[in-house]
Amino acid sequence: MNNEKEENNISSVFPLFKSLTEQELELLNSRIKCNIYRKGEIIYREGSKITGCYCVNKGIIKIYKTGIDFKPQIVAFAIKGDITGYRSVLSNEVACTTAEVLEEAEIYYIPSDIIFNLIKSNSDFALSLIQLTCRELDQANIFIKDIAQKTVKQRLAEVLLMLEKTFKTDSDGFIAVNLTREDISSIVGTATESVIRILGDFKKENFISIKGKKIKILDKKKLSLISDSLF
Repeated sequence: MNNEKEENNISSVFPLFKSLTEQELELLNSRIKCNIYRKGEIIYREGSKITGCYCVNKGIIKIYKTGIDFKPQIVAFAIKGDITGYRSVLSNEVACTTAEVLEEAEIYYIPSDIIFNLIKSNSDFALSLIQLTCRELDQANIFIKDIAQKTVKQRLAEVLLMLEKTFKTDSDGFIAVNLTREDISSIVGTATESVIRILGDFKKENFISIKGKKIKILDKKKLSLISDSLF
């Protein structure tokens, strides 16, 4: 991979690396690897040993845990500019999630020894990594709270709003990611049948429009009220 292209990508796409010096960028560029993954490929599996972190330059990655009856529970998505796998690197523990390619992806792989060298040599980089970890922990706490306190209807409304915010919309106004109903139910944390039924209710109320797998939000205010409702 071209070093100039790498440096531009690292500095403009991944804010985590903006504090690196020229010498540190050279070290990073000398060891970074670019890999292309097709839809459905597994980048790393839950329970496996991770030897580096993964920086998404293109594509969509779904990150999930294995739940009861081996059913996947999607806990996050990684898109352009996101980094995954680094927490297992820092803790020197096996991966607690599985990362699967949802849309063809271009991913930079950075070996763990480079990450530790940068932590030791650059305090700003170390602080950025700590802040990134804290943000993910905060998101995990919100997810746990929602599962415990919100109804399935509330969580589904919240998930639809989150998906539009994360992936934006296509030229026709539909959320720009293709998710199966099973995927959506995995995010919400409920049965697929419940998601299908509530989506049908939202459609009847003209809150959303559905075309195959695609969903368009028609009334963001109503979905926000449902998501934030105390009842």
